[in-house]
Amino acid sequence: MAALVLIPLALWLEVSAVERILLVMAVLLVLVVELLNTGIEAVVDRVGVEYHLLAGVAKDMGSAAVFLSLLFCVFTWVTILVTLG
Repeated sequence: MAALVLIPLALWLEVSAVERILLVMAVLLVLVVELLNTGIEAVVDRVGVEYHLLAGVAKDMGSAAVFLSLLFCVFTWVTILVTLG
């Protein structure tokens, strides 16, 4: 949902081409990592329903990757928006 707002906003803002690319790519990176995380979780769930330590680690690492991509996105947006003001 945030991508539906942030990507058009990035295209509307008066920033340089490089900054615009960074804003859009930061949002797209979150979406790509979320897709990969969903794929990992689907495979882990498909293999078996019983708990396994490595299955938990795989899911945790996927979630951590999503969190880091979100941090990168927030950092990118805040840094560029602060320089505008």
